[in-house]
Amino acid sequence: MIVTSPLLLVLQHWISRHVQTIFLLLTRNADMAILLNQVVFLPGVVLHEVSHWVMARILGVRTMGISVWPKRQNDGSLRLGYVHTKKVDFIRESLIGAAPLLFGCLAVAAIGLKMLDLDQIGLAVIQGDLGDSLIHVLNVFQSADLLIWGYILFACSNTMMPSASDRRAWPLVFGLIFIVGLLLYYFGVLSSIQTAVADIFFEGLRVIATAFTVTIGVDIVVIPIIYAIEWLLWQISSVDHVSLS
Repeated sequence: MIVTSPLLLVLQHWISRHVQTIFLLLTRNADMAILLNQVVFLPGVVLHEVSHWVMARILGVRTMGISVWPKRQNDGSLRLGYVHTKKVDFIRESLIGAAPLLFGCLAVAAIGLKMLDLDQIGLAVIQGDLGDSLIHVLNVFQSADLLIWGYILFACSNTMMPSASDRRAWPLVFGLIFIVGLLLYYFGVLSSIQTAVADIFFEGLRVIATAFTVTIGVDIVVIPIIYAIEWLLWQISSVDHVSLS
């Protein structure tokens, strides 16, 4: 996860930027490109913002507005949506910020494992059975719902990572967890609760690791397609520019 988290942030940024570039080349209109980019990732954007809202309500934090409409930021980045909440303590703020990752991982893992049976491919690869893995890949591509679930999986997986503002309170939380862990260890309490917490902790890690693996796999398939479409549009755009000049 230490390696895959930064990788996913890089992949998410690359995909969003290049999908928007494709629409910009197609429409020659920046506002239209932003709108079309939003439409492509809309299922994931809705899940992302609703996750913030649901977590805020669970924690008793008053929400003051929710939007899934894109907006260009002062630094040039694109904000796909937002949920405004009342100012709260850093623990609840960090949980609200982490909600899209938690809900997104559950959605990605559920779609990848239950709807597309991607776990069978992974199991065959781990066992070194290339023939069996190819059979499972073919079964996935023969699925009648592949395009629907594949699209939802792509949209959700590439919008589930928390933004910089979502991660703002995380350093304080990690610091608090570290201090509490040291105190529990010092007073000899850590060993007594370790077994009870371990199962929940590792099950959570398994879901997150599965979601990250599925996301990276989907992005590896999609990125060459995006690159090829963008390259082709650049070639066409260059031809148009030469013919007009």
